[in-house]
Amino acid sequence: MWFRNLLVYRLTQNVPFDVEALEAALAAKPARPCASQELTTYGFVAPFGKGGDAPLVHASGDFLLIAARKEERILPGSVVRDALKEKVDEIEAEQMRKVYKKERDQLKDEIVQAFLPRAFIRKSATFAAIAPKQGLILVDASSPKRAEDLLSTLREAIGSLPVRPLTVKIAPSATLTEWVKTQKAADDFHVLDECELRDTHEDGGVVRCKRQDLTSDEIQLHMTAGKQVTQLSLAWQDKLSFMLDDKLVIKRLRFEDLLQDQAEQDGGDDALGQQDASFTLMMLTFVDFLPALFEALGGEETPQGI
Repeated sequence: MWFRNLLVYRLTQNVPFDVEALEAALAAKPARPCASQELTTYGFVAPFGKGGDAPLVHASGDFLLIAARKEERILPGSVVRDALKEKVDEIEAEQMRKVYKKERDQLKDEIVQAFLPRAFIRKSATFAAIAPKQGLILVDASSPKRAEDLLSTLREAIGSLPVRPLTVKIAPSATLTEWVKTQKAADDFHVLDECELRDTHEDGGVVRCKRQDLTSDEIQLHMTAGKQVTQLSLAWQDKLSFMLDDKLVIKRLRFEDLLQDQAEQDGGDDALGQQDASFTLMMLTFVDFLPALFEALGGEETPQGI
């Protein structure tokens, strides 16, 4: 149960997350299979375990873990376009008339409805950790759209969720650029060997460096020419490494062996115990790591009125 990506959201009001009340609220919006004429469904599932007895909210100390599952029917646009063209050509040939937009749209809808029951189904799960004492919700996703799907469904389930993406006072790209220029990050952070450099002008160039010495003259010349660092690989203490971008999206999170070994030792032989131990250790690490990261990036920004 180690997150691979991280989007951080700040609760702007105190929300009393009672485990039993949250469990009941999520149970009212369960995940379910797509019906024959449905494109997609979305609902909550048990983050650990399977079957009807597994809880939808996993509580460990001060932290809560929830999960949502999306099911969607995959209907390639090219298949629909080919079928529509074939149908339009058939009508125009047989009836000697032109098929216009309104009729095309109707034909397209009919084709989609006919194809849906035979379409493949794709399932995907999104996990989110709630840290009420820290006022944070952490979503294991690199896509804001995917995170918002979970947050909006959670909002519907519990009635209100005053939350916003966490932001910092200084543009992250300015800080990341300074770290690469000086080759000195904030305390406990270390610059690794991967970055993306982007020209700030419209339609400017992009340079992506991987397994590269970021102290090299080549990299420094790009920054002298005005390019900004928009993604940078970093390590924190001896506990984790990650890629940070200029939107504060944390990707490719990797927890070092020391933490994984400790979780394995704490969890014992039971699979659920292993999952609980890794989740707890991950959250305790985040409680130290995230404030340090946001402070290193200039401090968290608090909009007026909050």
